[in-house]
Amino acid sequence: MKKWHLIIDVEKCEDCNNCFLACKDEHVDNDWPGYSSPQPRHGHRWINIQRKERGKYPMVDVAYLPTPCMHCEQAPCVAKTGGDAVYQRQDGIVLIDPVKAKGRKDLLGACPYGAIYWNKDLDIPQKCTFCAHLLDEGWKEPRCVGACATGAIRALLITDEEMRTTAAAEGLEVLHPEYGTAPRVYYKNLHRFNKCFLGGSVAVMINGREECAEGAKVRLNNGPLVTETTTDCFGDFRFDNLERGGATYLLEITHRDYQSKGLAIDLEQSVTLGTITLVQIAA
Repeated sequence: MKKWHLIIDVEKCEDCNNCFLACKDEHVDNDWPGYSSPQPRHGHRWINIQRKERGKYPMVDVAYLPTPCMHCEQAPCVAKTGGDAVYQRQDGIVLIDPVKAKGRKDLLGACPYGAIYWNKDLDIPQKCTFCAHLLDEGWKEPRCVGACATGAIRALLITDEEMRTTAAAEGLEVLHPEYGTAPRVYYKNLHRFNKCFLGGSVAVMINGREECAEGAKVRLNNGPLVTETTTDCFGDFRFDNLERGGATYLLEITHRDYQSKGLAIDLEQSVTLGTITLVQIAA
């Protein structure tokens, strides 16, 4: 059975909010009987964009994380109503029945992702519908996908086995796998949002002046894991997708004719080391 899935590339999202606006355009003041009642003009973010800043000047990284309803296979909201007021279709889309769910404000706490919103005027819970009313009319993708200018969001109608193969091939992850809800929204480059980076610059002393050290070898050792890179023409280096807390990273920098330098770093958040200057080996 083919089911709908979303793939969101965190690296491609630029926080333009086209997806959010397309959702508003489709649902504000529009009633889609059997699918959803009109979305309020303000307050609801059926596809919410979270923001995160990592590092510090001069090496700063900003990432954006679009978070719609995850349309989970093991959806807690469906379980809470016994599949009545909230149900999952055969194509994987989870919908809130706008009639049966009336007055069910308790459903807001059922979603660990915080994807359900309360419409106080209509007295109903609401969320992303995957634009099911459009898909049932033959559309190939929900509005948020078509509105994304950078191609950060993709919709796939494939089997679960095909999705697992795609996830393995593209290095996709789900958000908060510890929730155990089996989401149908997958993320690429999720490390930009939930992992750390370690970066800095290497310089050498030439005729009493600091110069950028291009081509210096930088090795990062974390127990059995050893990662290497070389500095660019500005002397910069960077390691990403690093776990925070619980481990000490050992950094070693080597460059021809200069003394090596080592640092021990505990990562609780992304770290920008600034400029590390190597001293020339005495003749």
